[in-house]
Amino acid sequence: MKTLKGPAIFLAQFIGTEAPFDKLDTIAKWAADLGYVGVQMPTGGPDSLFDVETAAESQAYCDDIAGVLAQHGLQITELSTHLQGQLVAVHPAYDELFDGFAPEAVRGKPKERQAWAVHQVKAGARASQRLGLAAHATFSGALAWPYFYPWPQRPAGLVEEAFAELGRRWKPILDVFDECGVDACYEIHPGEDLHDGATFERFLDEVGGHPRANILYDPSHFVLQQLDYLDFIDRYHERIRAFHVKDAEFRPNGRSGVYGGYQGWVDRPGRFRSLGDGQVDFGAIFSKLAAYDYPGWAVLEWECALKHPEDGAREGAPFIRDHIIRVTPHAFDDFAGSGADAATNRRLLGL
Repeated sequence: MKTLKGPAIFLAQFIGTEAPFDKLDTIAKWAADLGYVGVQMPTGGPDSLFDVETAAESQAYCDDIAGVLAQHGLQITELSTHLQGQLVAVHPAYDELFDGFAPEAVRGKPKERQAWAVHQVKAGARASQRLGLAAHATFSGALAWPYFYPWPQRPAGLVEEAFAELGRRWKPILDVFDECGVDACYEIHPGEDLHDGATFERFLDEVGGHPRANILYDPSHFVLQQLDYLDFIDRYHERIRAFHVKDAEFRPNGRSGVYGGYQGWVDRPGRFRSLGDGQVDFGAIFSKLAAYDYPGWAVLEWECALKHPEDGAREGAPFIRDHIIRVTPHAFDDFAGSGADAATNRRLLGL
C-alpha cells in the first residue's frame, strides 16, 4: 500500500498581478515556505504562469518549469484545464458568461471556442506526459445543466442525448490521454454535467467505460448537495485519481436550503470554508483513501466565504500534513504471530 502524497496546493486561486503571486519562481518560494511540497498548476486564464501548448511540444520548456519548482523543493502534482474543459461543452444559455474563459479571438464563436478548448485539453494530456504526471484535473462541461430540476417536465430522451453528445465530444480527447498514459480526472462539481455519482456513471456508459475517464474527488461539493461523500469513496474509489482537500458547511434554515436562494456565498446555507472551519470529516476521508490505496496527491483548493486566502493557505499545509496517514508496512499484531505452514493449518482444522 502507498502513503498518500502531500501537502500540495492548487495555485489557481492565488496567481495574480502582485508579488509574490505574479511569477512562478516567487509563488513557488511562497508555497514552499508554507510547507507545501507540490503544486497543482492551472493552465488557463489571463494570468496563467504555464503555457500548456508550448509544454505539449517542448520538453525543454517542461524541464525548465520543473527545474524552477525543484529549486524550492516542489513538484507538479497535476496540470489543470478546468476552464478549457468547461468549454468543451457549453449550453447556449451560458455562452456569454463562459466566453471570458477563452481568448478574445474565439469569443462569440461557440464552434471555434469549442475547438480551441478541445485542442487545449489534448495539449494538457501531452504536457502531462512530458512532465511525467499520472493524472490531469479538468471539468466535463455541461449541456443538460439548465434542465437539472425536472420542471417543466423534461421531454423523453433529452438527458440521454445530452450525455451521448458529451460522450462524443470527450471520447477522442480521452483517447489522447490514453496514448499519453495519463488519467483525465473530472472534478465532480455542480454546474457540470458530471456533478454526482449517477451522472458520472451515465458519462462512463457513453464513453464505453474508458479507462482514462476518472474522478477528481472534492468532498466540499458533496456537502453542498447533501450527498454522502464517504459512501462515494466506497463506490468509486477505483476511479478516484485526484483529490482536492476543501472544506464546506451546510446549515439550512426556514428561508433557504440546497439551492441557496440566489444569495451570495456568505449568506448561503451551503458555503465553502477554509480547512478545519467546516463540517467535512477529513479523518474519515484520509482513512478511506489510505485503505483503498489511493495513488495520488492531497491538494488544497482554497475557497472560503470568510477567511483571507493567505491565512487559508498558511493553515492548509499543516492541516493536510497532519491528516496524511503513513501506511504501515505490517499488521499491528504481527508480534503475536505463531508461525504456520499448510500442514499446521490442516492440523488446526482437524483435517
